[in-house]
Amino acid sequence: MKQQVQLKRSLGLCSSLALVIGTVIGSGIFFKQASVLDYSHSTTMALLAWLFGGLLTLASGLTIAEIGAQMPHTGGLYFYMEKIYGKVWGFLSGWMQIIVYGPAMIAALGSYLAVLLVAFFDLPNSWEHPLAIFSVALITVFNLLSNRYGAALQILTTIGKFIPIIAIIIFGLFFGDHNALGNVVSQSANSPAGNFGVAVLATLFAYDGWILLANMGGEIKNPQKLLPLAIIWGLVIVLLAYILVTWSIFSVLTADQIHQFGEDAAPQFASIAFGDLGGKLLNIGIIISIAGCLNGKIMSFPRIMYAMAKNNDLPFSKQLAYVNTKTHSPMISTLVIFGIAVLMILNVNADRLTELCIFTVYCFYVVAFFGLFKLRLIRPQLSRPFSVPLYPWIPLIAIGGAVFVLISEVISDTQGVLASLIIVIVGIPIYFYKNRSKQ
Repeated sequence: MKQQVQLKRSLGLCSSLALVIGTVIGSGIFFKQASVLDYSHSTTMALLAWLFGGLLTLASGLTIAEIGAQMPHTGGLYFYMEKIYGKVWGFLSGWMQIIVYGPAMIAALGSYLAVLLVAFFDLPNSWEHPLAIFSVALITVFNLLSNRYGAALQILTTIGKFIPIIAIIIFGLFFGDHNALGNVVSQSANSPAGNFGVAVLATLFAYDGWILLANMGGEIKNPQKLLPLAIIWGLVIVLLAYILVTWSIFSVLTADQIHQFGEDAAPQFASIAFGDLGGKLLNIGIIISIAGCLNGKIMSFPRIMYAMAKNNDLPFSKQLAYVNTKTHSPMISTLVIFGIAVLMILNVNADRLTELCIFTVYCFYVVAFFGLFKLRLIRPQLSRPFSVPLYPWIPLIAIGGAVFVLISEVISDTQGVLASLIIVIVGIPIYFYKNRSKQ
């Protein structure tokens, strides 16, 4: 008998906001300060890089918000690409996300979480893989329940991650004794002019993840209204948090100190501000932050697999499209994504896989942004619950930002770009095989 159970629309504005904020703010806000500063060479340019990256991301979010409000269905980017450009484009965007990109991000976050837990509890390094798998498994089990539970966890972890963020901001703004602007890294190996483009690129990676709410479009109450609201306000909150945290750290530590501390700049800030206990508390905040980010990924990526299986686009589609009658969760798809992530934790450098897929993700971003113009031209009668402001300039800014990422990736990692394209190309014969079997 054909499976009739559907995903349930139970996510409100708070849950949707928490998903946007929680899937963007992971560890980047705590660990990226030194690298962005080193690339930009001065605190003024580093702050501008965070601002510029945030505005580009906001332009991207506004563009997708218009498309998503017109197509409020589960699957997000996969669904948009299929409806605008056809099944092949839709399949390839979904394939890339469910086979490599999504599981790799989950595996990487699980590994980061395990490293922090090992350090926090002073455990042997041999515990890292078991703890990574246990962390991912625990959050996966939580997401096999009703999406209300996953959403509740997302709200709690989002609130939790803002505790250290607010503490950093308050101390930096009111007790910092350095000028946050005009401080130069004298020890930097970069040229005196710095490399502002690469600095912006680093911030864009820290802002990534905002589009994952679109994967849950079929589970959001009144998505035509709430999806754009959550994406826009979520990104505004993230942008303000990133700018204020960066300003605060620059107000307490000199540029040379941040360069010297590297990824430990934020913990060092906490130790200076709040003593040794502060470093421990910040680590707890980072652990909560990564756990929340991990929960958002585990909630959203199985929805792409479910949407593809519901369209019979994947092998074993009948099983992958199964929705539990009581919890209304895509159980099989969730477990499959978990299985791929575990294999990556054990056998593959998930960080590297994530880097490889950044190029292909942004390829599909560019095509999706152009899709907004196509929708307005070929389907002007389509109802627009939300219209991007300052059209066409905002979508053009989004396209420019995505093209900038693509060009930067080609220049800095040509081999990785080729490898990521091969991953996508592998999906083509699978698509045609499945399409032939359906016929």
